[in-house]
Amino acid sequence: MGEESSLFSFFFYVLFVYPACNWILKPGRFSRSKGLTYAIGLLVAISAVKTGLELQERGPNFYQMLDVTRGSSAVDIKRAYKRMSLELHPDKNPSPTAIDDFAALKNGYDVLMDMETREIYNRFGEDKVKSKLVIDEYRVLLEVAIFYVAWGIMTYMLTLGKQSSNARQWAFTGMIAMLVVEVMLLLKELTLPDWFLPQTTEHELVMLGHNLFPAYLNGCRCIGAYLFVDLDEHARRLLLALHEQNKEVLRALNDLQQTIAANGGVGGAAAPPTVNQTLQNLEASLRGGAVPAHPAANIMKPDAGKSNTNLYLMIAGYVVLYYVFSGG
Repeated sequence: MGEESSLFSFFFYVLFVYPACNWILKPGRFSRSKGLTYAIGLLVAISAVKTGLELQERGPNFYQMLDVTRGSSAVDIKRAYKRMSLELHPDKNPSPTAIDDFAALKNGYDVLMDMETREIYNRFGEDKVKSKLVIDEYRVLLEVAIFYVAWGIMTYMLTLGKQSSNARQWAFTGMIAMLVVEVMLLLKELTLPDWFLPQTTEHELVMLGHNLFPAYLNGCRCIGAYLFVDLDEHARRLLLALHEQNKEVLRALNDLQQTIAANGGVGGAAAPPTVNQTLQNLEASLRGGAVPAHPAANIMKPDAGKSNTNLYLMIAGYVVLYYVFSGG
């Protein structure tokens, strides 16, 4: 089910959402700030609605079902189960699904009361609990690797070309961050603090990241393509403009030389009006013929210092995440 949902998300964003964002970001349709705002708003709205529908279809987890949190003790869970069982018992619940609801409540209670089973449920989800097999962490890591390799290949294919170079960097940075957090959660190197989404398991948090990554990827593609400045093309146009300007200067100098020669050289009387006019035109051409730089050229120039700063900030972010979620 998860693989089918991920594949559907991929085609949905690539075939529908990405073209819609490109339409919004088309030059001249909106101002620069409004275009970015509308495109980002569209991505956020679609991903929020899609994620909400998927969560609604999946239904509440065991913590939400019993109205407890990850940090609740066995006494708290038992007390909550007694309270909820009185409400959902088939003898008192007129709902046509009362029997199934009560059975699900009992199943959730049994899972959360067993600390070992509860740990498996938190880290790997209900499917691993139902299989009742010993969890092979290496096999789980292999499944994680397959997911990220597949999405890494798709990300690379979707960000080919100079226009998507920034998008590729942003997408892979987000993917690496998500991979680090997921592996550390699976290996229990990270533990979610009780105050952080208290009724959400580590497995659900990982699945949420998987579901939101297609939106993040396409957002990077849209914004990266919109902000991209082809410095090579700009330099080529600058050189062509300078070449044309040089031709104009040479043509003006040639006309000036012919005018001076026609008036008997430069050693005689004052220069005639035609010579002065030619010099004034040449001076105006040199002053006003400079090619303006692209407004975003300086912003998009590669800067080693800026790249190193971004790398250090990313590493510092990973360290902060580790200490926050591992409890210091």
